[in-house]
Amino acid sequence: MSKLYKKYLELKSSYPTTIFLFKSGIFYIALDKDAVKLSEEFNFKLVNLNQDILKCGFPISKLQYYANLLEKLNLNFEIVDLDSSISMGYTDYSNNSKLKSILDTLKNLDMNNITLKQSFDVLYTLSNDAKNVK
Repeated sequence: MSKLYKKYLELKSSYPTTIFLFKSGIFYIALDKDAVKLSEEFNFKLVNLNQDILKCGFPISKLQYYANLLEKLNLNFEIVDLDSSISMGYTDYSNNSKLKSILDTLKNLDMNNITLKQSFDVLYTLSNDAKNVK
């Protein structure tokens, strides 16, 4: 049994009505019953992950679009990132991604070789980015 499917079964046993979207490369994918539900709602093509397991998905660039649609349909869903072994709601996932981006920007600053204007620009951008964290 794959790590992905094992995690899916573990999560579904605790939260059977929640749809779990797994980050997999440049896609978010749903498995088994979740895949069937998304296929019914959005006309996604179902394909086999293996002989017994169905999957479907969408590109990561469309996460906000589908998150909005799922929320309008009152469907509970969570994002699962196997790299961090956690699942979280869309808002938390989005905020976490924004905070990681802010921290990466700060971490990559070369404080010994930055002009005053560059410093201001970075602070201004980071300030605006931080305002978008809910």
